[in-house]
Amino acid sequence: MKFITFLTTDNEQKWGIVHNSDTVVDGTGSGYARLLDVIRGGDPALAEVKEWFKQGDAKTYAWDEVKILPPIKPPKNVICVGKNYAEHALEMSNQDPGAIPKYPVFFTKPHTSLIGQGSSIDSHPHITEQLDYEGELAVVIGKWGKNIPASEALEYVFGYSILNDITARDLQSRHKQFFKGKSLDTFAPFGPVIVHKSLIEDPQQLNITTIVNGEVRQNSSTQDMIFPVAELIESISAGMTLEPGDVIATGTPSGVGKGFNPPKLLKAGDEVSITIEPIGTLTNRVE
Repeated sequence: MKFITFLTTDNEQKWGIVHNSDTVVDGTGSGYARLLDVIRGGDPALAEVKEWFKQGDAKTYAWDEVKILPPIKPPKNVICVGKNYAEHALEMSNQDPGAIPKYPVFFTKPHTSLIGQGSSIDSHPHITEQLDYEGELAVVIGKWGKNIPASEALEYVFGYSILNDITARDLQSRHKQFFKGKSLDTFAPFGPVIVHKSLIEDPQQLNITTIVNGEVRQNSSTQDMIFPVAELIESISAGMTLEPGDVIATGTPSGVGKGFNPPKLLKAGDEVSITIEPIGTLTNRVE
């Protein structure tokens, strides 16, 4: 199943299930007010939703009747991973092999940076002159856990989505860490859907493609991660409780704007599309 959160033309926020290419089913009729409530309810809640969905009598909306929002608002900041693809670590360090990390690099983005499919990325021209994109697989945690071994980690996943880790490179350099340069409002396009893990057998066998204004910039696979999803969950959960709805952005492959010579940074009017199948495509324009 593919899950979505949206606004109706009456400005009502709802969550739903993607029915086909034309419609989305209003999930609030299942008795769960939010998608996060379904995730927190675990397997019993998901079974209830599936049974309700089979009845086929729920209200539906056409895609042109809704505005897509981020699928969920996570209970914590979005947990992000830096330099998790060797080629990206090299392109950001003048090909220095020492830049490839021996341990995962973590930082966070606040929920105020989240936007949905089709919403505009604010270029913040008065703050930054080096706006960049980073297409990433996002992992949505499905149950509470701490000290989770890698061998069991995927059991704690609810599903997968896409996140664009928009970055102000000059702020990142100026402040000597990742948080500020990656946390401005609208700097985390997220979605358009969460795909339940049952539709993705192996999260390390997914292609990631980022296209800017029709030009392919990133074209890679999650199999190239230095630290795969299961290892990331093990590392993050060591001594720290993960909760249902926590979102982990797993890092970006090579091909970011800063990595080109000369750099191909974003500007107002640019359109960025990130595709990971079977999740779909996340598209946003810069304003």
